[in-house]
Amino acid sequence: MKIKLIYPRWKKLDRQTEFNLPPHGPVVFAAALPDYTEVDFVDENMQSFSYDDPVDLVCISMMLTSQVKRGWEIADTYREMGIKVLFGGISTMLHAEETMLHADSVFMGEAEGHIEEVLDDFARGEMKKLYNFMNQQPDMELVGPARRNLYDRDLYYHKGVQMVDLFHASRGCKFNCYPCAVSFLGGRRFRARPFDRIAEELDTIDNNRLFVVDNTLAQDKEWTKELFRTMIPFKKNWCSHTISDDPEVLDLAAQAGSWYVYQAVFDTSDYIKERIKRYHDYGISVEGTILLGMDNQTEDDMKRLFDFLGEINLDLAEFTILTPFPETKAYDDMLKESRIFDHDWNHYTADRAVYQPRHVSPERLQELFEYAWESFYATETQEQKMFKLMMKVVEREMASGTYRKPRTDLMESSFGKFVDR
Repeated sequence: MKIKLIYPRWKKLDRQTEFNLPPHGPVVFAAALPDYTEVDFVDENMQSFSYDDPVDLVCISMMLTSQVKRGWEIADTYREMGIKVLFGGISTMLHAEETMLHADSVFMGEAEGHIEEVLDDFARGEMKKLYNFMNQQPDMELVGPARRNLYDRDLYYHKGVQMVDLFHASRGCKFNCYPCAVSFLGGRRFRARPFDRIAEELDTIDNNRLFVVDNTLAQDKEWTKELFRTMIPFKKNWCSHTISDDPEVLDLAAQAGSWYVYQAVFDTSDYIKERIKRYHDYGISVEGTILLGMDNQTEDDMKRLFDFLGEINLDLAEFTILTPFPETKAYDDMLKESRIFDHDWNHYTADRAVYQPRHVSPERLQELFEYAWESFYATETQEQKMFKLMMKVVEREMASGTYRKPRTDLMESSFGKFVDR
């Protein structure tokens, strides 16, 4: 069975330094496919494809809301040709009802232990319109190494430097943050992969640099400590979301190669200031993630936050505008209050106001967003700050004997722009 697995393109953010990361969801999905399938993977952000290529089934994997309209367009073309299309992925689940208008079948949930049922139905010509396995989460023992051999590694370099590979050690999140859909997508129960399977996958990744994409590394301290002990022998350098604020955890994180973390900076408290300092005390850099437009933020609150960023020695900062994605509390509340005025999913890129904020106009929120980027990077550009982070990891790799020189043949390449999930 020939499957074409497509990851649709999307418009990148104007403010962020230009580079792309190899997509994770599609190659995790591909790892769950049975051996009798032959998979041709296309990341449309980096590659073109021909609708004329022979294929039995098209699978479209969508992560971002801003991908969905392009995914629907691709599906419509294939279906007009009489080729069946199956959708899956994060934004498929967030937009399932609309996506079913463009699909022969929509898959909701995690593929392991379930996708073979779908393919069996397809082979018999009996594929259902909807497969909803969201309440049938797979045994984490079934989650094997992602099929990273499906993508062209040479595409994922920035000025000759190999970008990080994505990797996950757990699923689900016990937290239920206001603007986040993770509790809907992966459930509120923390689900960890067995450590032997984690080690198995790490051993397959031929890259010294990783992005550990778990929703947070602050859900279970004992598990997190064992995770870091498992990672230490592999000599990887990695970035991640928040790590538990615990000395033993942070020490093990540093030993395991923690390079930098994404840490939400949501107020000007001493807690945040001390949080950043403790990361730095263990040699872990910090990229602050600053969400603007929350209902508890006035214009003065946001301006105080911008000033505060200069006091806490962030290594990088990323500013986004609150975006009411479907299946979040933010979306439900704002929809009830008739505050969402823009329903074009292409605009749900977290860099523009698509709703009426509580305390400022959408136009003023947009101006504050622009000012935040300009003021934080006024004396040193984002690329210059990123270069400093890169030099830090180069020094580590040289000390451990794992450093690889940049690819001079790819020095002039510049693809896409990174978008934080």
